[in-house]
Amino acid sequence: MSIYDRDYNRPQRGGFSFFPPILKSLLIINAFIFLLQYFFFEGFSIGGVSLELIVSKYFALQPIQSDNFYPWQLISYQFLHGGFTHVFFNLFALWMFGADLENLWGSRRFLMFYLLCGIGAGLVQLAVQFVPELGMGPTIGASGAIFGVLVAFGLTFPDRPIIMFPIFFPIPAKYFVMIYAAMNLFSGLTASSSSNVAYFAHIGGAIFGFILVKFGDKLRIFEFTNKIFNIFSPSGEHSSPPRPASPLRRVDVHQPASQPQVIIHKTGRGSGFYYEGQEIPQGQIDLILDKISSKGFQSLTDEEKKILYEITNK
Repeated sequence: MSIYDRDYNRPQRGGFSFFPPILKSLLIINAFIFLLQYFFFEGFSIGGVSLELIVSKYFALQPIQSDNFYPWQLISYQFLHGGFTHVFFNLFALWMFGADLENLWGSRRFLMFYLLCGIGAGLVQLAVQFVPELGMGPTIGASGAIFGVLVAFGLTFPDRPIIMFPIFFPIPAKYFVMIYAAMNLFSGLTASSSSNVAYFAHIGGAIFGFILVKFGDKLRIFEFTNKIFNIFSPSGEHSSPPRPASPLRRVDVHQPASQPQVIIHKTGRGSGFYYEGQEIPQGQIDLILDKISSKGFQSLTDEEKKILYEITNK
């Protein structure tokens, strides 16, 4: 039986998945569109106009000052890329940092977060294009959304060691995020107007990622976005997630839940789980799960997140 629940609003059960459903879908969609770009769009034309130019005109993020801007471009531009290296490193980073987040948050929340970071990155890029010195042109790529995912990873798993180009030794995720963001900000401020890299879109995605992680639940951003998702849902079953199941029993795959599910075998009166050498009281686990249910994952303290992470890892 699959560990995945049909309700993509729920976190994954039964442990970690290297390719949770939404992440896998994003990887496939981006790769498929890239193949269309370079093996189909370039070789065909309509009315003497290259199909690639038509796609860029209507689906790349065009400056507001141009006559080619359309609102849907804030989403569609995230799925277009400028070359193999561009798409490869974007998708690699998405997989590297996104899998843990989707496993922890659940698929629907992860998808909402990803798209909102991409939209925020696009809005920042549109805003800075009003500065003449920064140049003006179409923007493509998932980098802005992925920078939001990177920031979320650093905030959620701050002490996780990271090794990634161009830093070839392990450093905690929180420092990696700060260094990478600072590099992009510096590059954006010093790059010439002819640069093909949308550095400010990267910064915009990082800023929106930080806001969503820290204040997304308090500002009810996810609640509002979830209502929009429910309009297109086959049923309204996702609108009011039920109370989480007790962690004292094995969770059945069909049982509703609204937080990371923990499979715990009760041992005596204790929980059977340890954090920093001391057993975690079962009452403390209950309080953490109740807090997630009522106020969301981001309401947890850093220590509570670490405790939850230790439990889910086991």
